Amino acid sequence: MLDLAYENPKPKVIAGAKGDWELVIGLEVHAQVATSAKLFSGASTKFGAEPNSNVAFVDAGMPGMLPVINEGCVSQAVRTGLGLNAEINLFSAFDRKNYFYPDLPQGYQISQLYHPIVGEGEVLVEMGNGQARLVRIERIHLEQDAGKSIHDMDPNMSFVDLNRTGVALMEIVSRPDVRGPEEAAAFVGKLRQILRYLGTCDGNMQNGNMRADVNVSVCKPGDYEKYQATQDFSHLGTRCEIKNMNSMRFIQAAIMVEANRQIAILEDGGSVDQETRLYDADKNETRSMRSKEEAHDYRYFPCPDLLPLEIEQSWVDDIKADLPELPDAKKARFISDFKLSDYDASVLTAEAENAAYFEEVANGNDGKLAANWVINELFGRLKKDDDKGISESPVNPAQLAGIISLITKGDISGKIAKDLFEIVYTEGGDPSEIVEARGMKQVTDTGAIESAVDKIIAENPAQVEKAKANLKLAGWFVGQVMKATGGKANPKAVNEIVAKKLAE
Repeated sequence: MLDLAYENPKPKVIAGAKGDWELVIGLEVHAQVATSAKLFSGASTKFGAEPNSNVAFVDAGMPGMLPVINEGCVSQAVRTGLGLNAEINLFSAFDRKNYFYPDLPQGYQISQLYHPIVGEGEVLVEMGNGQARLVRIERIHLEQDAGKSIHDMDPNMSFVDLNRTGVALMEIVSRPDVRGPEEAAAFVGKLRQILRYLGTCDGNMQNGNMRADVNVSVCKPGDYEKYQATQDFSHLGTRCEIKNMNSMRFIQAAIMVEANRQIAILEDGGSVDQETRLYDADKNETRSMRSKEEAHDYRYFPCPDLLPLEIEQSWVDDIKADLPELPDAKKARFISDFKLSDYDASVLTAEAENAAYFEEVANGNDGKLAANWVINELFGRLKKDDDKGISESPVNPAQLAGIISLITKGDISGKIAKDLFEIVYTEGGDPSEIVEARGMKQVTDTGAIESAVDKIIAENPAQVEKAKANLKLAGWFVGQVMKATGGKANPKAVNEIVAKKLAE
């Protein structure tokens, strides 16, 4: 379990017309398992293929076709559970969840209700200012995704694309521990970060590879503490589920809209109906989709086509031994080893690729200086250049490390380094060779610098008198010397010589 070294932030309080209310939020995150084949067939999971081109007979619900479990999907689910400090169930089983929908050819979904593959875990969600929320994970189960109904290609007909049908999903179910819209978005973001580090889901929300159902309810201040003491959910109010949220911004907006809707109903003397709702971003409102089903509505029963899934502890141990360093541990190490601030470490560990890039740059260099160049210069330049990712950077880690090494050795100044960085970014090349070939090396010869200072002083007697009366004006001479030397003079040496000359 994680050692929670932060103080939990206060719950979000919403002022109603007749009093204050608190938010209670639980999330069900559907993450597409990163595998090349589907959960029960060998059909491809490649995104963007021609409609109905990635469909096996079992996906299409053809008579007599039997599902065969994909071991890779099971491995990825176990890997995810381990990454979330969760209990791995060596015995799990699949059930049939029965409901009708046009893009569900079998008429049922194979899921796990009674015996999920992963049990209780936890996620530490940092909220800034030294605060964090420890969100408990109730379970993770494997299930099939449904297909996609398309309604905008013909005014009179709908079309069905079954490419997603049978794709493996991990449904990650949280406890109702989230207390505000910002926390909800942060939880989904942290979960996405962990899954991407683990390589179990690419987290692409735009493509629907990760989406969240958000359960929202409101309660009076103090009721949540009663729930914690008794585990009686009646203290939390009636929840409504907002389906298929695939944007952090929309998650936050939908929660606030739904909370205010429920508060208005309750303060008007009504009662909230438990139901599933959709969020309309254009109108910034939620609207009813259907009454919320319970488990018995789906007529769950053990899937007769699949034996219970039994895995060996030794197999789980092998997966655990292969886990990468996860974000929280990597961030703590960056702060400790490279003496970085909490903010810089957070930025650098946001993506595993960014962290790996930084470590290569920092190897043999000052960690703080390396972090400054990666975050401010490289990330800033990539953002300016069509918001490119680190994998698209024209400057590789060795080149950036070379620039920083030249600064550290005193071969170039910070100003020259920025010019050098732009050359490497646009033209490529070895930084050391560029400095030599283009005469960019910093002037460290104190004699040459002193001559330049003497010349500036001799040409500006009036400014000398002002500077002697007010030493803060010495910076003017430093600037003139740097200008005269094309920015190549060592700034430290210039400052020292200027101060010495003006003191004479």
